[in-house]
Amino acid sequence: MSDPGSSAPAAPEQASVPKPPIVEFRGVTQTFQYGTPYAFTAIADINFQVEDIPDKGEFITIVGPSGCGKSTLINLIAGFSSHLPPTEGEVLIHGHPVLGPGPDRGMIFQKYSSFPQRTVLDNVGFGLELNRKRLRLSMRDVRETAAEWVKKVGLAGHERKYPSQLSGGQQQRVAIARTLALKPEILLMDEPFSALDEPTRIDMQRLLVDLWHEVHATVFLITHSIAEAVYLGDRVWIFSHSPGRIAVEIRDALPPARGVDPESVMVRPDFLAAIKAVSDEFQRVTEQPT
Repeated sequence: MSDPGSSAPAAPEQASVPKPPIVEFRGVTQTFQYGTPYAFTAIADINFQVEDIPDKGEFITIVGPSGCGKSTLINLIAGFSSHLPPTEGEVLIHGHPVLGPGPDRGMIFQKYSSFPQRTVLDNVGFGLELNRKRLRLSMRDVRETAAEWVKKVGLAGHERKYPSQLSGGQQQRVAIARTLALKPEILLMDEPFSALDEPTRIDMQRLLVDLWHEVHATVFLITHSIAEAVYLGDRVWIFSHSPGRIAVEIRDALPPARGVDPESVMVRPDFLAAIKAVSDEFQRVTEQPT
């Protein structure tokens, strides 16, 4: 007979189930106009996993020759109908196949993408309006949140202006604010600063880093600037010529630079050494015969 005062046996501990990667590609190949004489394979046999790092996220920068499929990769993550389903393989977010766009992903394009008939404030609030019911926001909440993000991207005082009244850098600030206001888990950026002059580009890098720390998103950024890739990236992917593959991934050679002012970090010996290491790998990969 058991002692009524004795404690019950402890329940066995349940093993924690590992979280799936936030983004995963399994053998992904994308051929456009498949089965026709005009078939073109943009990317081939892409495999990677990006873990969901709590309260931080990860910043992946992508470089490669023009036409090597970099944009195809992030368009698949975005879930654009022009790219889904992939010709072969699987594109997964949190372990689930990507079936289309979603509010968990935000996209910032190279070309300025503001609505010309809407003011800065209305442009920034556009995504919030579309998702108002899901986010349980009143129209007052939408306006207040949009106004906060206008300030965060340094456009206070420009709320009533239209895109045609803004510089290129200011228009990209609007696009960044509109995208980040929804606090996406995944941020996709396709050469967002390539059309900007160098001082404005550096300002935008500062802004992006500051705001990324706030939203903790996983970021994929395509750039033609190796210095930008090294400064922003936790890892750098170098794509081969088309059909694109991730030919090289660089992590350990990247100095802890992000969060330090870009102008000061870009003259440091360790940063210059990292640029040379990535440049040498880029040249090696792109000089290989296709």
